[in-house]
Amino acid sequence: MSQPATPSGTTSGPPLVEVRNVSKYFGSVVSLKDISMSVHAGEVMCLLGDNGAGKSTLIKIFAGVHPPSEGTMLVEGREVKFGSPRDALDAGIATVYQDLAMIPLMSVSRNFFLGSEPTKGFGPFRRFDMARADRTTRDELAKMGIHIRDTSQPVGTLSGGERQSVAIARAVHFGAKVLILDEPTAALGVKEAGVVLRYIAQARGRGLGVIFITHNVHHAYPVGDRFTLLNRGRSYGTFRKDEVSREEVVSMMAGGEELEQLGHELAEMAHQDREAGKEMADTGRQFAEEARAVRDEGDRG
Repeated sequence: MSQPATPSGTTSGPPLVEVRNVSKYFGSVVSLKDISMSVHAGEVMCLLGDNGAGKSTLIKIFAGVHPPSEGTMLVEGREVKFGSPRDALDAGIATVYQDLAMIPLMSVSRNFFLGSEPTKGFGPFRRFDMARADRTTRDELAKMGIHIRDTSQPVGTLSGGERQSVAIARAVHFGAKVLILDEPTAALGVKEAGVVLRYIAQARGRGLGVIFITHNVHHAYPVGDRFTLLNRGRSYGTFRKDEVSREEVVSMMAGGEELEQLGHELAEMAHQDREAGKEMADTGRQFAEEARAVRDEGDRG
């Protein structure tokens, strides 16, 4: 492998959101150590790492679920301390988790406005404004290039890619400046993953900052502008796409030395298997020769 690329410089202008030298401890367990990362408007920042790298902990810090044990967090250049996910939402940071926080038996428009339902009427006669919800949902999805057959159909009847698109459009509609996507393509097929990647690119085109969390380098490369690599809670740095190859990214995610050691172990196992196979073949040939000798002796007798 070639030498790792040099971390890139920052884009002009203050980042929409940034963490500096953030660490997170759970008792004696070090989940994150000295992590720095930022995302700018109109940029897709890919947060890459294998299982256990610390990706989920970092996005929960961005989302206001966990406060950092050390380090600082800034929103548009101002230091902030989130006490809850509501603080992050108020700051324009929306997180779309893998479970999407949707109710399968409820309609697309009901899920779109879940927790922020439009109403009509007054006082005790206020009720859900279904027509307005359907119209707004259809319009907002269309802005993202998403065309749902019927917004009154249960969201559970949509494909995985379509449900992801609804969640993304919902976050954009409610004023998100930063969109954090937690493994949005993990459980999708090739075609559906491509649909979600297209929506990510469209969100970037609308000026949002997107943090795309994934362990799939092949999904990250088509849409990513920069890549932050995590391994066991530590950062290998931030790189522009033209600064690092896919092979280097995979190696850093998994740990290059570990992969090399694994390669040696597999080669040794293959060698041992070949030697064992030769020994078994020799034993088989010896047994066959002894059997023939016994048979020949019996024939002579």
